[in-house]
Formats: sequence, structure tokens, C-alpha cells
Amino acid sequence: MSDSQLWDDVDDYFTALLSPEDEPLAATRRDSDKEGLPPINVTANQGKLLHLLAQLQGARRVLEIGTLGGYSTIWLARALPADGRLVTLEYDGHHADVARRNLAHAGLDRIAEVRVGPALESLPKLADENPAPFDLVFIDADKVNNPHYVEWALRLTRSGSLIVLDNVVREGRVTDAASTDPGVRGTRAALQLIADHPRLDGTAIQTVGAKGYDGFALARVLD
Repeated sequence: MSDSQLWDDVDDYFTALLSPEDEPLAATRRDSDKEGLPPINVTANQGKLLHLLAQLQGARRVLEIGTLGGYSTIWLARALPADGRLVTLEYDGHHADVARRNLAHAGLDRIAEVRVGPALESLPKLADENPAPFDLVFIDADKVNNPHYVEWALRLTRSGSLIVLDNVVREGRVTDAASTDPGVRGTRAALQLIADHPRLDGTAIQTVGAKGYDGFALARVLD
């Protein structure tokens, strides 16, 4: 058995046992596939991790950067109270339409709001609204802008908020300081920012599974 098959089998076991998909989640994956969205959404057990992190935070307000078809959005929104709010930013208008439909099917369209456009344009507009601080920020968009997204997350959160940055291992390429890959360079810059910033305390974890070899970073916002 290959390593990748073993990783898939373990993911399947964990998912079936601890984070089985219900109909709205399965429908979101099917709808995203049917509409031609890239199959890069988080896995079910990763979605469950986001859900638990939001619950552990006691989150009432969540910001997501990178919506795709709304799969991770559903996991996060389900962790919020009935009067909670989730704002998710999506570059692609077609992806946003698919996500809105999936969120409505999951009964979460009153909690989750999808905003369309480049995140680095949407974030200043969001800040201009002077929103209450977000308790959790999940960053899963274009990797070249990761450091900018972390900086904006800092502006829009509070002491004790949690920032989660996805896809930080890049199949191990993150260790290459000479890489010209924009995604690697952006990810390294974001990790360096977490390491250096006096208001962030973080770590990064490697993962294997149905999405291959990757990982995520966690950073807590300090006073």
C-alpha cells in the first residue's frame, strides 16, 4: 500500500467515526464539483477541526478569507450561536454564487454573508464599517497575499482571537528560502510575520491525508 493510499484510508476512518458529513455538507461537495470548482476545499475532518476551534474560542464572529463553494464556511458557521455572524470573502463571483446556494441549503444564509471581490479590496471596506472584533479568522485564499491577510486579521481581531492559516507546508517546499514560487514566498513571509510580531504567538503543524502533505499555522492575538 502506498503512503498516499494509507493517508486516505486513515482520513476515511477518522471522518466516518468522528466527523461524518450530513446531507448539506455532502451536497455542498457535489454542487461544487458539478459547477466546476477546483477540489481544494478542506476535508471533513479538517472542517470539524475548524468547527471545534471556533467552539473552543466561544466565537460569535468569524471572518473567512477564501470561500470557494462554502464547505469550510458551513463548518465554521455551525459553531456560532443563532445571533452569530460570519463574513466570508471570495474573489470569484461564480464561486460566491455556489457558496450562497450551499449556505442557504444548510440554513445558514442569515448567519453567513458572502462578499465578492479581491480580498485586499474587501478587507479595507470591511474595516471602514468599524465592525466588532472577530473571534476567529480562517485564511485559505491566494497564498502570495498571506502576509497581507495576516496583517488585516490583526486589525480586525482582539486580544485572545485566533488566526488559522491553511496550506503552509506546500508539500515541504516551505523550507526552501530560495524558492521563486509565489505561494511559497507568501507563506514564508506570513510565518515570519507570526514569528516576529509582538502581538502574535503561534505555531505550525504538518499534516498528511486526503489532501496530501501540507499543514496549517495557528496564531493567538496578544494584548
